[in-house]
Amino acid sequence: MVKNHEKRICSIVMSSHSQIPENSLPDTTQADEKERNDSVNTAVEWVNESLNAMLRDLKPTDQCEVDKMLGEYFIKKVEEKKEIQKQEEKEKEQQEAEATLALTLHTPSATALPGKKKATKPGKKVSVAEKMIPPAEPVEPVLCGSFAIGGTSLAVAKAGATVCRIPLYLHIALLKHDQDSPKEMSLPLPIITLLNCEKILPAKLKLMKELMLIPPVHLSLKQGIERVLDIQKEVMRLLDPPGKVPSPQLADSKKGKAGKKAPPQVLKRISHLGCLITGFDNLEQPLLLMQTACNNIGLELGTDMYLAINCAAHGLMDYVKGKYEILTGTFKSPDEMVDMYVELINNFPFIIALIDPLRKEDREQWNNICCALGSKCYLIAEDAATHISKPKIDQNINVPMCSGVVLKYINQTKVSDLIELTGLLDGQRHITILGSPDGESSDDSLVDLAVGLGARFIKLGGLSRGERVTKYNRLLAIEEELAKNRTLREATLEFIAFGEESQPENQPSAVSPPPEQDLVLPKLCQPALQAPSLPAQLPENITLT
Repeated sequence: MVKNHEKRICSIVMSSHSQIPENSLPDTTQADEKERNDSVNTAVEWVNESLNAMLRDLKPTDQCEVDKMLGEYFIKKVEEKKEIQKQEEKEKEQQEAEATLALTLHTPSATALPGKKKATKPGKKVSVAEKMIPPAEPVEPVLCGSFAIGGTSLAVAKAGATVCRIPLYLHIALLKHDQDSPKEMSLPLPIITLLNCEKILPAKLKLMKELMLIPPVHLSLKQGIERVLDIQKEVMRLLDPPGKVPSPQLADSKKGKAGKKAPPQVLKRISHLGCLITGFDNLEQPLLLMQTACNNIGLELGTDMYLAINCAAHGLMDYVKGKYEILTGTFKSPDEMVDMYVELINNFPFIIALIDPLRKEDREQWNNICCALGSKCYLIAEDAATHISKPKIDQNINVPMCSGVVLKYINQTKVSDLIELTGLLDGQRHITILGSPDGESSDDSLVDLAVGLGARFIKLGGLSRGERVTKYNRLLAIEEELAKNRTLREATLEFIAFGEESQPENQPSAVSPPPEQDLVLPKLCQPALQAPSLPAQLPENITLT
C-alpha cells in the first residue's frame, strides 16, 4: 500500500532482435554482446529520463495516446541519429580525400595498373549475379535503444490490463475491437519445432532450418503437446544409437534411396530454439524419418499430425552464382526452387506450411508458388517480413504475395502497430502468425498478444528451455480459462487459392486480397475444438530423453 492506495507494478522483458548463430566465432559473439549491452544501456537511459517524464500523468488505459507519443519520440531519435551520421560521413570523406592525396604524391602511377586488372574479374561476377536475380534489399538499420519503445508500449498495455482487472489477452482484444468485448475467442494453433537442422559437416542438407509439427485442430492444446512429445521421443530413439539405419520401415520405404543412408549423428545439445540439433544428407531423409516415427507409435502424418518446414531461404543464396545452395554443392535457380517445392508437396502432402521458401526479393517466384501451391499449403513470410514495424500509409504491406506473415514484437514495434497491422491482414484475408525471435526472453506476453490479436498460428520454438516452455504454459492457462468461461471458439483453418489472374507475372507485388471464391477448406479442418481437460503446467524444462 502507498498512501492508502494499492500499488501495482507491471514489468516486461523485451527480446533481442539479433539472430543467434549456433557456431559463432568468439569475435562475433563479443561484437554481438557489445551491441546488446549498448542497446540495453541506451534503452534504460531513454526510459529513466525522457520517457519517464513524457508519459507522467497519462492513464495506462490510454494506449493509443501513449503509442502516439512513443512514435513521435522515436522519429525524433531517428532524425538525431541521421544528423550524427551525416557529420561522421563528412569527416570520413575528408579524411579519405586527404589520405588519397598523400598516397598519390608518394606512390608511382605504374602500381595502379595491377589493381585495375584484379578489380575487373570480381566486377564481372557481380554483374552476372545481378542479371540472374534481384539483388538483396538493404538491411533496415536498427536504432540503438529502440526496444525501449516497444518495451514501454507493452508495459503500458500490461498496466492497463491490471488496472481494468482483466487478462492481458482480453485487454488487447478490446483495444483491437474498440472496446467491444468478443463473445468467443480462439487459440492460435501452435507450430512446434522438433528439429533444428544445423548446417554442419558431414550433413549436406541446407534447405531446412527447422522441422516443425502442427497438431490437428480437433485436439486440445494438451493433447497436441502430448502427441508432439510422443513423436519427439520416438524420433530420438530412431536416431540413437548413431550410425544405424533408423528403422526397417525407413530403409525399405518406396520413397526410396534416402532411407538407405542413416542420418548423421544427433548432437547431444539443445538449440536456442528449444529442440534437438541434427543434420541430414537430403530433403527426403527427415521427412521419411518423421513418417517412420509416427507409424511406429500408431499415428499417420496428414491426419494425426502435420509438418511445417522453415526453409530460411535468405541464408541459402549464393550471390556469385545467383542460385540457392539447397545441398552442399547443389544449386537451384529461383524458378527451379518453385518446381522443387511443387514436387515436394505433391510427394509429401502432409506438409501444410513452408516458411520463407524464397527470398522476399524473388517476388515473381513467390507469385508462381502461391498460384501453384496456395490451395494445398501455407506459404509464409518470416524473414521477408522481419522489418515490418507498422503498416504503410497506402495500406500496402511491402512483402511478397504470400498466405500469411510472421510478426515479431521487437525493437520500436508498438502494441498499436500490431493491432493496426493484424487488422489490415485480416481485411486482406491473410493469416497472422505471432512468432518469438531467436533472442528469446522468459516474458510470456507474446502469447497474450497472439490470443488477443486473433492470430491463426503461434510459433514459439521447441518444448525445451524455460523461456519457451513458459509460453506454452501460458497458452495452456489461457485455454483452460476460456474453456471454463465457455468462450473458447471452435477452430477452423482454410488455405488460400491464389487465382492466376490476381497477380500478373513478372510484376512486383505486395500482399493482396485473394478472390472471395478462392478459399479452400483443407483436410486438417477436423471436428470442432472441444472444451479441453487440461493438464498441470509443463515443467520448466522438458527433457528430451
